[in-house]
Amino acid sequence: MSTSPSPGSIVLLTRLSRLVYKRATEDVLGMRLKAYVTLSNLREGPRSQQDLCIAMHLDPNNCVLMLNDLESEGYVERRRDPADRRRHIVKMTPAGHKAMLAAERAMESLEDDVLGALDVGEREVLRSLLDRALAAEPSLTP
Repeated sequence: MSTSPSPGSIVLLTRLSRLVYKRATEDVLGMRLKAYVTLSNLREGPRSQQDLCIAMHLDPNNCVLMLNDLESEGYVERRRDPADRRRHIVKMTPAGHKAMLAAERAMESLEDDVLGALDVGEREVLRSLLDRALAAEPSLTP
């Protein structure tokens, strides 16, 4: 009797990511998942548009399109950097903060769904390990 090898961690993370993308619909979150991720990247405060694009691994054109959508929803605003007029600073608005909090509550429920096989301690360990893995990537903030 032969046993086939288990898929590697990256394959499992990809499968888990696809499951989240499938379930984290606009109906569930109140916004697209990419919008939620963008707002989450602005949680700590304003960032330059370029830094945001780098942190999200988006090319500048796609980042601008995302920010245009978020700006039209009233979730972010962009201002010229007074120190360098070529740069834009992106800031989450109060409406964006409120929408992000609502989406976070939905994500908690989704997390319970997706990670339901793990107990609270295991989820904390998983979160800690993912934070550590991402800490090695200088352009990302957990």
